[in-house]
Amino acid sequence: DPYRARYLLECLGMTGEELADRLSGGEARRAALARVLAPSPDILLLDEPTNHLDLPAIEWLESELNALRSAMVLISHDRRFLERLSRATVWLDRGATRRIEQGFSAFEAWRDTVLEQEELEQHKLDRRIVMEEHWVRYGVTARRKRNVGRMARLADFRRQRREARRQTGTVKLGATEGEVSGAIVIDAKNVSKAFGELAVVSDVSTRIMRGDRVGIVGPNGAGKTTLVNLLTGRMAPDTGETRLGANVQMHVLDQRRETLLPDVSVKDFLTGGHGETVSVGGTTRHYASYMKDFLFTPEQARTPVKVLSGGERGRLVLAKALAAPSNLLVLDEPTNDLDLETLDLLQEMLADYAGTVIVVSHDRDFLDRVATSILMAEGAGRFVEYAGGYSDMVTQRGAGVSARVREVTKVGRARAAVPAAPVERRKLSFKDKHALETLPAQITALEREIHTLHERLAGDGFYERDPKGFTAATAKLAELQATLAASEERWLELEILREEIAR
Repeated sequence: DPYRARYLLECLGMTGEELADRLSGGEARRAALARVLAPSPDILLLDEPTNHLDLPAIEWLESELNALRSAMVLISHDRRFLERLSRATVWLDRGATRRIEQGFSAFEAWRDTVLEQEELEQHKLDRRIVMEEHWVRYGVTARRKRNVGRMARLADFRRQRREARRQTGTVKLGATEGEVSGAIVIDAKNVSKAFGELAVVSDVSTRIMRGDRVGIVGPNGAGKTTLVNLLTGRMAPDTGETRLGANVQMHVLDQRRETLLPDVSVKDFLTGGHGETVSVGGTTRHYASYMKDFLFTPEQARTPVKVLSGGERGRLVLAKALAAPSNLLVLDEPTNDLDLETLDLLQEMLADYAGTVIVVSHDRDFLDRVATSILMAEGAGRFVEYAGGYSDMVTQRGAGVSARVREVTKVGRARAAVPAAPVERRKLSFKDKHALETLPAQITALEREIHTLHERLAGDGFYERDPKGFTAATAKLAELQATLAASEERWLELEILREEIAR
């Protein structure tokens, strides 16, 4: 059904006219979702379907999957997504599978019960081994001859202990806290930022106090990353003012994991390529010991980053970020590719963290557990603050995050209903035509410049040789990335307008 295919693509923020070899990772994921949903299959297998999707797309996907009559197998770390869609849960644990005929909402309590029972059985086995060993050494019969049956039973108990499937280790997360910051961490007044004619952030004022956990939400392209860069001083506003408080020590975990260079080994990434130790909060630790805290084996020390899984890369970036002293953590999509146990520990670490946290995330459950307030992108560059987590924001606002592309479409339809200006709506200005022709080349040039800066920043000893130059290059990189995002967004808007005119 071509109409269903078009409907699915538009609901996922695409037109269907995009070139497959030019799709970003997020666009490729959306196109793949549309492809598997279009035929309404009898069985649907989805592996991390919410990765690279924004909140409107995730909530739309939930409703679309609920309406399907297909049998589904879902692999996901998104708790809310699993709770709303699953009716049975399969737990892959230490090479074996266990199944419960209930949805994910019942899984964690059941899992904890299973693990507690295992610990009890293991304790009983240990006590029986002790008893049998005592008999072997001191029993009356043992003094005369070894009872073959008792010896066989002891050997069997020891075999059971050796073959017992121990619970997989867990990540040991703990942020290295810096000195205490001032009471006011960030004070922003009437901050605005535009790229060309596109207003990305418009007249935003907020005050972030020590200990706050601020979540920033909105659809893709709404200016969330730009707002973070403005609040943290990594980008200068066009108008307004941002002040960082006294003694702020900031560490940023970026969404694209851009600090990860593909050919660098795990060891060199953690140590900076120098020596065998990692500095964790002023304490020197051997890199192998620190690696184990994040579930890396000693054999992986020489492994290049490019062969790590998505979850391993996420843990590696966390390991590097949490070793640096800070009192302000800025986390851009920190939950991407993390397993549920690591997510739990990350939430606990943030709850115990004495500093301030700014987090950009599409994970509703994570925001409910971590955030004390939400900055919501309301469109046209406006951001409004709501107290509490994501669910509290939905209650106060009356709705969740709306899709940005749909808003543009509705505006277009509203204008089409006005008979006085149909010609103006369906005409590209000379400036728009020029932008359509020149933006692709500008985007390519920006990508080359960003790549060059990445290589420069990754150079050995750059920070030690020229700290001021390193800081300037980092600021320039943030500015170029924001310009690139705005240019891509502008090109997409003009392409949509051109296609509407062509119809």
